[in-house]
Amino acid sequence: MRKTGILNRHLCGALAELGHTDGLLVCDAGMPIPAGPRVVDLAFRAGVPSFAEVLDGLLAELVIEAATAATEVRQANPPTAALLEDRFPDLALVPHERLKELAADARLVVRTGEARPYANVLLRCGVFF
Repeated sequence: MRKTGILNRHLCGALAELGHTDGLLVCDAGMPIPAGPRVVDLAFRAGVPSFAEVLDGLLAELVIEAATAATEVRQANPPTAALLEDRFPDLALVPHERLKELAADARLVVRTGEARPYANVLLRCGVFF
């Protein structure tokens, strides 16, 4: 049994399979999940676990080289926009419809219980060397 970090065995296994340039969508409870990518659904109740908790847990374990979110997050959910811009200074913003199209190519989707709009980010895995 792991004693630190992510304890969810399904999520740990899915993360171990990710490689350089693989896509990982971290999304709120309302994001339409595309057919195709592996899904680890962590949603328990509205707001639990939060997008921020899950994102920070993932960032502690992964190398990320790029991040893309919906332009609409700035207007509809300023706290999440600030969080994303803090974590990813080079955050790319695209219309939400485009983010959904890009998400179809993700290798993994991690669904949170977040109940605020546009709390979604598509991450591109990097390499540690």
